[in-house]
Amino acid sequence: MLRSLHRLPGLILSVALAVLALSGALLSVLPALEKAVTPTGDRALTVATLAGRVLANYPQVAEIAQSRAGRITALVMTDSGPQNLVIDPATGQGIASAAESGFALWMTDLHRAFLLGDGGQMTAGVLAAVMAVMAISGIGLILRRVGGWRRIFAPLKGPLAGRIHVWLARLAVPGLLFSAVTAVFMSLVTFGVVSTGAADLGFPPAPSGLPRAVASQITALHHMTLAGFRDLSFPFPGDDSGIYTVETIHGAGYVDAGSGLIVGWQPNSAVARAYDMILRLHTGQGAWFLGMILGLSALAVPAMAISGTASWWIAHRGRPRIRRNLTLTRAETIILVGSETGTTWGFAATLHKALTEAGQAVHTTALSRYDPAVANRAAHVIALAATYGDGEPPASAKGFLERLQSLALAPTSKLAIIGFGDSQFAGYCAYANEIERAASKVGWPMLAPMHRIDRQSAQAFAAAGRVIGHAMGLSLELVHRPVVPRSRDFSLMSRRDYGHEVQAPVSILRFALPKCRGIGLRQPGLHFRAGDLLGILPAGSDLPRYYSLASDSRDGYAEICVSRTQGGLCSGQLLALEAGDSMRAFVRRNPSFRPARGKAPVILVGAGSGIGPLAGFVRRNRKGRPFHMFFGLRHPDSDFLYEQELAGWRANGQLATLTTAASRDGARLYVQDAIRRDAARLATLIVGGAQVLVCGGRDMGAGVRAAFDEILTPFGLTPALLKAQGRYREDVY
Repeated sequence: MLRSLHRLPGLILSVALAVLALSGALLSVLPALEKAVTPTGDRALTVATLAGRVLANYPQVAEIAQSRAGRITALVMTDSGPQNLVIDPATGQGIASAAESGFALWMTDLHRAFLLGDGGQMTAGVLAAVMAVMAISGIGLILRRVGGWRRIFAPLKGPLAGRIHVWLARLAVPGLLFSAVTAVFMSLVTFGVVSTGAADLGFPPAPSGLPRAVASQITALHHMTLAGFRDLSFPFPGDDSGIYTVETIHGAGYVDAGSGLIVGWQPNSAVARAYDMILRLHTGQGAWFLGMILGLSALAVPAMAISGTASWWIAHRGRPRIRRNLTLTRAETIILVGSETGTTWGFAATLHKALTEAGQAVHTTALSRYDPAVANRAAHVIALAATYGDGEPPASAKGFLERLQSLALAPTSKLAIIGFGDSQFAGYCAYANEIERAASKVGWPMLAPMHRIDRQSAQAFAAAGRVIGHAMGLSLELVHRPVVPRSRDFSLMSRRDYGHEVQAPVSILRFALPKCRGIGLRQPGLHFRAGDLLGILPAGSDLPRYYSLASDSRDGYAEICVSRTQGGLCSGQLLALEAGDSMRAFVRRNPSFRPARGKAPVILVGAGSGIGPLAGFVRRNRKGRPFHMFFGLRHPDSDFLYEQELAGWRANGQLATLTTAASRDGARLYVQDAIRRDAARLATLIVGGAQVLVCGGRDMGAGVRAAFDEILTPFGLTPALLKAQGRYREDVY
């Protein structure tokens, strides 16, 4: 519900909201410009003194006014007609015309009414209400994504478009929410939905008949200062009544020039005073710096519209279309999906189709959208949960565990859990295991034992379906055909082979980037950075194998490091390639594994083929940021990958230090041993803000993690804490 409230209006009304925001941003500059070029008077200056100074220069003055920003203007009668002048309050002399520029008037009309009059004003008010809803729902979505108020500024993960969207929202949403709420209030006042309680003063009372005094000598005006002054209207020429009309922030009334007293005073209501304050703050006329802040917030709207649309597209393009997806309230069975890359949605679509064909009313949605109150109406809930990293929730499961753990009563539906992962990883199905533990703790009854699907096995998925179907009284056959990602031919340019002397073959393979047929240019949309993944589709399998890229698309090639895996289908085919041979492949973003922005040092730890993305990071380190590499190999004479490049990068300052650990020479060191030997220097770097990036086998990753834990514990730090700060990132396999 919250996501729909946020996304649908944004996607449908993005252009109109952008116009409203951009015009508001431009208008926000005007109060600051006015403040910069216009003299304002001493706030203690009396209205009587100001009137006397203006009268001395312009005896035919008809009105003196002060804007909310403090600018003094006077309407004076001249032989050429009335003129509205900006007044220097210190002298009463006009210094410029007070007429607004055509651009300012046009922009104001665009912002308030889209140049359409009353209908446009109503549209602008509705859009302001929409923006308020989007801001409130956006705050809720941010909190759901990061895990609550305490983590509101926690590092973000996921696609770049989504991270940009949330980063902008963190900065802009408070200002946008304030602008939207105040705009809605002003629209309600404009159309009479909310009354300010203003009353007509009526005709002025009969004059006192006492001798008239000029404005500078009127007692009541001596008790009014510029701090609350709005407007003073003089009697019309030929009017002998001597009645002035005065308006302040507190109300309006008449002043008798004979008695010097205020007569017929009408105080402003609380609503009117609130309206005046809101108008001052919304326009920035009462505080130009606030206007600039609101303007900067408004500038984020077009960028958020673009990044939000891109994020929505990225989230949906990889999902299969789920047909006959009934509403949540009509469902007998609910399928909840936790997926990072979109693959698990394909399994969910297969399960959804099979259950529907078996006669079930089914609703499929993300784990993050789980609502216990509504979900309890269904008889069965089936959770399909992938694992991100070492057990973190995937993108579409944020907040699910927290809501589950907070339940006071056990759900009445029956739960089945299917976990997806890779048994080669230490965190195999770790997030699904967390769901199982939390469900058991709150007493959620199980429909069937938890099933774990290793490396997207269609056979294991079918077996899980048969067990779950039997528990539901159904004959359920799941025939899953994975959606093969759109791939291209990558042709091998060159290869460098290592490790044969130690019976551990590993190669650096450099592929040419695919070209458009006929014109020889790189295919559009093929952009990647070191640390992103090259998904290889080996012959005879639709299941991709992923390799970390050691190059950037700006380098003009795709480079990976491949070590032979016992019985490995993909590694065997890759290591058999010769120059000119091709493999089908595609690029997948991996923004969670790369150096963070900034100038802080980076500690790179890798072993064997894990040096690939680390070498890519150093290759692009053109500004000489302090990079410190620890590289584990078997023997310097057999598998010292990138030896010449590393020497060159050290010489030109791209790599600050290089420490190697060889496990099959005389010293017999592993990379974690080298880390322990350099404990003092590494602790100093990390305490000072350094980031750690680790790439290699899972056993190496565990050993490195243990070494850093020993080093950092005396300083009150741990790898887990650094992970939460985004300063310890792993790519282990």
